[in-house]
Amino acid sequence: MSSQSTGQQVDPALDFAALLCSRLCHDLLSPVGAFNNGLELMADETDPEMRARCLDLLAESARTSAAKLKFFRLAFGSAGGYGDAVPPEEARQAIEGMFASSGRVKVGWLVPAEAINKRAVKVLLNLALIAGDALVRGGQLDIGVEVQAGSIELAVRGQGQKIVLDEELRAALSGQLRDDAVTSRSAAAWMTRRIVERAGGSMMLSAPGEPALVFGAVLPG
Repeated sequence: MSSQSTGQQVDPALDFAALLCSRLCHDLLSPVGAFNNGLELMADETDPEMRARCLDLLAESARTSAAKLKFFRLAFGSAGGYGDAVPPEEARQAIEGMFASSGRVKVGWLVPAEAINKRAVKVLLNLALIAGDALVRGGQLDIGVEVQAGSIELAVRGQGQKIVLDEELRAALSGQLRDDAVTSRSAAAWMTRRIVERAGGSMMLSAPGEPALVFGAVLPG
């Protein structure tokens, strides 16, 4: 992970935690800031119609913040309260919630009803977020899971008018990004690749220029 030279010993775990926290704070800043703006407007507004619009702004900001926090809990946290596995409907709601406010990404879901282990859910959510963000003009995000004897296969496919996958993210997902080159932008992708590798699994991603962006991962069951 990248860090400035201070003459002190670098702790990679602390560096990575700081990068991931920076990413989360960046993603939460917009809806929380909008919530704060709405409260400030409400304090000075007397017109009933404008107050109603402020309330709509507050409600939307609250929904967006709650959706992001739910997603981050599953994608980056320990997801306490679920035991060793997560109901797939929780994962679906988390993914759909991340794109609901913009309405630009539609989610297709082909996942069995059985609970999925936390490690696979964490990988699935991160791949879905990266693929969804790459659909800069919106599009279709299809997610599939297949459980076989001793393994779990994950597939994420994004298709739209314009697909842009940052080269830093591609390098992180493909295992070509040096550990000391990880930034807050690529921290989640780097973590996803590391989770799969440490589990003894494998990852694949489609080549640049393909009409669809496809991620795949196979993890031990």
